[in-house]
Amino acid sequence: MQSETHRATSLGAERWPADRITTAWHLLTGRPVSLYAASVLRIGYGLLYLIFLLREFPHRAEIWGPDSPWTPALARELFEQTGWRSILTLSDSRAYFEFCYVLALVTSALFLLGWRTRVMSVLFAVVVCSFHARAIFMTDGGDNLVLLMAIYLVLTACGRRWSLDARRARLRAPRADSAPEPAGSRLARQLRESRTTLITVVHNCGMLVIAAQVCLLYGSAGLYKVQGPSWGGGTALHYVLNLELFRPWPALSHFVDEHTLLIAIAGYMTVLLQVAFPFVLFGRLKYPVLVMLLGMHFGIAVLMGLPLFSGAMIVADAVFLPDRFYTLLPHLCRRAAQRRNGRQRAPERAAGSGTVPTQGGPGALGSKHRVVLPADRKDATLTAGPASSQVPQKAAESQTVENTGDPDDRCSRRLRGVLD
Repeated sequence: MQSETHRATSLGAERWPADRITTAWHLLTGRPVSLYAASVLRIGYGLLYLIFLLREFPHRAEIWGPDSPWTPALARELFEQTGWRSILTLSDSRAYFEFCYVLALVTSALFLLGWRTRVMSVLFAVVVCSFHARAIFMTDGGDNLVLLMAIYLVLTACGRRWSLDARRARLRAPRADSAPEPAGSRLARQLRESRTTLITVVHNCGMLVIAAQVCLLYGSAGLYKVQGPSWGGGTALHYVLNLELFRPWPALSHFVDEHTLLIAIAGYMTVLLQVAFPFVLFGRLKYPVLVMLLGMHFGIAVLMGLPLFSGAMIVADAVFLPDRFYTLLPHLCRRAAQRRNGRQRAPERAAGSGTVPTQGGPGALGSKHRVVLPADRKDATLTAGPASSQVPQKAAESQTVENTGDPDDRCSRRLRGVLD
């Protein structure tokens, strides 16, 4: 008995690594994961960079163009040390720079909409790398994360959901189902299957790298804060709120800085959330943590004037939300819209009900003419004409006996008294 138990335990221990490897392989090659999250990343970063380029449109020549103090010659000299490249330094012509800027705007818009996403993702990564390398010292740091995500999104199938490509695929699906399947060779079928598997593997690896990048960012930021005495003493946010470079609203910063206890609690919570973030991703605790991180980034955008950095971090956090969350959003929006429409119609119905004329009771006819009923009814032998004077009398007689006998019988006598 003990030998059989030992043998079963040893077999289970030997199968455990193989089962884990098989499960991981099926997860990697079975189907693309987090397609909605990848689409949210595409929409978010495309929109952020489009807004960023439009906001800096009046100052484009001073930041990236010929009027920049960081001249193209200095940029090319830096490229020899860092290895960066930029399409903006290929020519010093103003017309060429304007063409590149318009190309960047169009590329960001098409990437946001998901038109030919495979090609647009590569062009978007080239645009972000070029603008980042051209003026590497003139941005607020948020474009660093946008740069990394733009490169990672090239690997993902971020156009499968909520895109023009997805719409075109849905329109082609009925025609593809009705068309007969071409008789292809076995080699062609295997090539198609291999291509699908390769796309799935590359997409899943890209999403894994994005998630790992966000975890590394939060974890390293939290560990660096722990090492500093200002974060341990709870005074770090006080110094941040008093930096002239990061005070877009001095009055608001001064108002927040007056609440010393809340500032200390917010500092400790920031460190705790960032350090604990990689360890809460595999449970339901990640949802309240993501909500608190959302509030933290919103505070950074408002109090410190770093909207690009905060927006990039908020979009990056969306990778940890499952697809069922995004599929549930349209249903919740439609339900909220129906409830709002119902609340708006309820007062209208209540107001309209007051205009309905008062109806006559069982013993009082509100009309000057009798009601005409079908001829096949036994009690319906009446025709339209002046009401008889005997009707009120019979109705009154029926009311004198309505409190006796069977309820159904009383109802039938009351109705017959009105009709007779």
